[in-house]
Amino acid sequence: MPQREGSDVTEGMLFGIQTPTQKPWPELAAQWAWLEDLGFDSIWLADHYVPPFKLDGPIFEPWTLLAALALQTERVRLGVLVSCNTFRHPPLVAKEAVTVDHISNGRLEFGLGAGWFVPEHEMFGIPFPSNAELISRFREAVEICHRLFTQDVTTYVGEYYQVREAPFRPAPLQPRLPFTLGAHGPRMMRIVAQYADRWNSTGTLEEMATRVGYLDEACAEIGREPTEVLRSHLYVPGILPHERPFDSPEALRDFAGRLREIGIREAILQPPAGIPAAQVELIAATAAEIKAGSV
Repeated sequence: MPQREGSDVTEGMLFGIQTPTQKPWPELAAQWAWLEDLGFDSIWLADHYVPPFKLDGPIFEPWTLLAALALQTERVRLGVLVSCNTFRHPPLVAKEAVTVDHISNGRLEFGLGAGWFVPEHEMFGIPFPSNAELISRFREAVEICHRLFTQDVTTYVGEYYQVREAPFRPAPLQPRLPFTLGAHGPRMMRIVAQYADRWNSTGTLEEMATRVGYLDEACAEIGREPTEVLRSHLYVPGILPHERPFDSPEALRDFAGRLREIGIREAILQPPAGIPAAQVELIAATAAEIKAGSV
């Protein structure tokens, strides 16, 4: 079962940021370089055909964009939060991931989720399976990617995906790309418990606390120490309008403290639209203080 060498996911607090993919390329390139300078631990892109909160808005494809943005940064960890399994064949997303891992000099966090936003599937003619099939496809995709990342040649015969004597070269720069898996329910948590380095979800803190319980139970079932999985929360203003961690240092401290109380060690923050740069800088400075103080 995966675990990062020397990792301890029970200490400190991590802060990442997810940026929109709607901005023109020059603005995105400058934004990522600036966010890295502010000290965030990780920067992420979302994976959609259309913005969920503005269906007629512009949006870039994240894996090709991530490869370009990797060249605008030097230190920060980066990834797609999370790559939608219904959009791409698993070996293709594995190839995309390894390519970005090399371009970024080993800074990729491999994010994968089952898929959820039905309207974009309908708009672009992408089949959206039943919940049971969605989860089964996700399990097979995770298993295939794990094998491709850790084996020179892979054979896998599943119900939905098949790989036969497939060479996978070059290998990732990282010994085993760290998996960030998006999940909510008990069945998905069993996959997380087996394969994930990081579990990410979004929702209210009450919902997150329930899901933490699912993860603890799933880890217990296979004998894995639950604290080996980094628990991560994605803050989306449109989903949590009553939570306002960007309003002030006090608001961020309160939000981070309540996350830690339910066992969440990482906050990945999506800035509200139109937020002033000075406010983001203040929040980044506060995040650094929280990390130093181990809230």
